[in-house]
Amino acid sequence: MNVATGLDFAIQEDQQDPLRHFRNRFVIEDSELIYLDGNSLGRLPKATVELAHQVIEQQWGHGLIRSWQERWLDLPVKLGRKIAQLIGASPEEVLVADSTSVNLFKLALATMQAIPERHTIITDDLNFPSDIYVLQSTTNLVGNDSHLEILQSSDGASVLLSQLDQTIAGDTALVSLCHTAFKSGFTYDLPAVSLMANQRGSWTLWDVSHSVGVIPLDLAQTKADLAVGCTYKFLNGGPGSPAFLYISKRRQNQIQNPISGWFGTDDPFAFDLHYQPAKGIQRFLSGTPFIVSAALMEPGIDLVLEAGIERIRLKSIQQTQYVIDLFDHLLASRGYQLLTPRTSERRGSQITVRHCAAKQIVQKLHHKFQIITDFRQPDLIRLGIAPLYTSYEELWRCVQAMHEVI
Repeated sequence: MNVATGLDFAIQEDQQDPLRHFRNRFVIEDSELIYLDGNSLGRLPKATVELAHQVIEQQWGHGLIRSWQERWLDLPVKLGRKIAQLIGASPEEVLVADSTSVNLFKLALATMQAIPERHTIITDDLNFPSDIYVLQSTTNLVGNDSHLEILQSSDGASVLLSQLDQTIAGDTALVSLCHTAFKSGFTYDLPAVSLMANQRGSWTLWDVSHSVGVIPLDLAQTKADLAVGCTYKFLNGGPGSPAFLYISKRRQNQIQNPISGWFGTDDPFAFDLHYQPAKGIQRFLSGTPFIVSAALMEPGIDLVLEAGIERIRLKSIQQTQYVIDLFDHLLASRGYQLLTPRTSERRGSQITVRHCAAKQIVQKLHHKFQIITDFRQPDLIRLGIAPLYTSYEELWRCVQAMHEVI
């Protein structure tokens, strides 16, 4: 993309955007509000509003208990099959269930129990704090000298593959990382890390919450063992919508669900007092699924599938590069520092900048310019770019406002 800093260029890019019509498929009540926090909570699809009435009034209100057999029982599997298309997995390898943290705990503990001769979990300090808490709990529960090793980023933005190469050893049971770091947007070379771990007998557990829906993933082909992810960011599933988990076929018979529940049995309605796990990935269901919130996820997933993950990724790369170009022209001389990698392969769908007055800038953007960005301690401003509804003009206006504030 040519470096162009005028509003006319942004408007032209929007007019030529092959995905521009998808913006009209979302609820945008305030046309003056610029929303750049889709990497925290995606916008509401219009189809979800219509579906909500159907789920509440018809499926629950009219169908009552009959709706379990008619449409609810297979919902975790049905939605998992759709998400599988976005992460390069087979339909039998993905399941919608619980929250990201609960799924991470299930898979981490199951791995440690499956290979008890190894005692180390490796992660990094870019990982989402909740993930680190879960991994700490896992090693505490396992005991027997199990421990969590946290790699330190040298620049607060990324971790070198050489650091992992020097750390993964014969005692490493699990390498658990966020594919795209939530603060900086740094994105790991997932195939390279998975291969590195696999060659040393370690398993990988990826959190793809900030990647799914904007970055094409190929978990099965790249030999990733396990993964979890949320659905309320770029999949636009709604606040607190259920998460998903991925278990490679080659691992499904090697691990057991540490939170055994009736929906994970081979016959949930037999009410047998002796636990008999279901075959395959369905054994990782535990309690009753969150039906209403799970049902409302589907329109957001369908929009991503309709647009095509490759086209979404292309626009994401173009828009993040556009912001970097604007940054170089308008913000670099104003005390801002770019934290997000400039290399597109290592960059998620967000731009993060540093400024000593970041908190005040975010507040001013909101109250004076009606621009919602995201502040992260101690000095970070995140611009979440959701290609299905974020326009070039919005990005231009945001950077102009960041320039004006200073």
